[in-house]
Amino acid sequence: MGLAAVVAIVAIFLLMGKKKAETRISFETVKVGKADISTSVTATGTLEAVTTVDVGTQVSGIVKRLYVDFNSVVRKGQVIAELDRTNLESDLASQQANLRSAQSDLEYQQKNYARYAELKEKQLVSTSEYDVALQSLRKAQEQVKVAQQNVAKARTNLGYATIYSPIDGVVISKEVEEGQTVASSFNTPTMFTIAQDLTDMRVIANVDEADIGGVKEGQRVSFTVDAFPDDTFNGSVTQVRQKATTTNNVVTYEVVISAPNGDLKLKPGLTASVTIYTMERNGVVSVPSKALRFKPEEQIVGKQYKINDKAGGGAKLWTLKDKVFTPVFVQTGITDGTHTEILSGVHEGDVIVTDIVAASEVSSDNDTQAGGSPFMPGPRNRSGDKNSNGNKSK
Repeated sequence: MGLAAVVAIVAIFLLMGKKKAETRISFETVKVGKADISTSVTATGTLEAVTTVDVGTQVSGIVKRLYVDFNSVVRKGQVIAELDRTNLESDLASQQANLRSAQSDLEYQQKNYARYAELKEKQLVSTSEYDVALQSLRKAQEQVKVAQQNVAKARTNLGYATIYSPIDGVVISKEVEEGQTVASSFNTPTMFTIAQDLTDMRVIANVDEADIGGVKEGQRVSFTVDAFPDDTFNGSVTQVRQKATTTNNVVTYEVVISAPNGDLKLKPGLTASVTIYTMERNGVVSVPSKALRFKPEEQIVGKQYKINDKAGGGAKLWTLKDKVFTPVFVQTGITDGTHTEILSGVHEGDVIVTDIVAASEVSSDNDTQAGGSPFMPGPRNRSGDKNSNGNKSK
């Protein structure tokens, strides 16, 4: 056999042993089914009691006695503190003395006027003298009224020395101690803060201006607090306040959220991470949102698949049967980004294509077959090299 023939035979066997690759494409499909779809906005807020009252005093003085402390349960009308009454009692006594003096003067002016009136009828005094007596009487009457008001005011101030709880509730803040002086010159100093009912709380959340348009009263809310990271609390939107707040050029609006607190876990002042569900659909026909973005293209799926595209506007889904892609035009509803509601076009149980899973190469290698190339070296064994007859080489 000539050299050329040998070379040709070797080339043929090398080609027969070369890998032959075939590209195969698999697709991800899903059945159209029902799901719960919701859209939401997030915010942060602060927990507080629904009704909180700051209790202070309208008079100045020294705190003589305190009858409550932090977390004390109080009833409406209960005495919770007393101020020193010495100065207030002295002021009352002084005003009462002024009243008695004014009343004494009034009695004199009444008698004096009566005499001048009698003399005036007998024309024994002039009209001007009569008028002076009348004016003095009227002035004395007014002085008595002023003195009476001053006594009433002093008596009221004395009453303010005893501090009562205005509501049933729990003391959540105490700002004074016994012996401390409180002054009410320009404003009423706060002595206590009382929360009416800690089982009924609320969250004041700050919602960004970009999200506030979708927030409405009655929407469902869930929130968590750092104090109980494994618990999720529920409430609802009770008020969307119109006043805007600007902080560092960020505009937010206050949203009031109910926070039932029957087990008293929640405490005033806790920071809440809030999720407001602005729209919810339960048990609606839906598909993964990526199915609406899928579109078969010949350069990707290959010529072994036929694409039966149709003209038309709107969203579309794709079905695959017998290597034929067929579009289905659908009407969509709300979406949460992961799933999209389908209003019409497909039905529950229909199978649609959502994505290309992978393009894999499946190869056949003649070298791995039992009948390998006769020009390849033979196998080795434990006893040493062998020749083509299986005999050990010398």
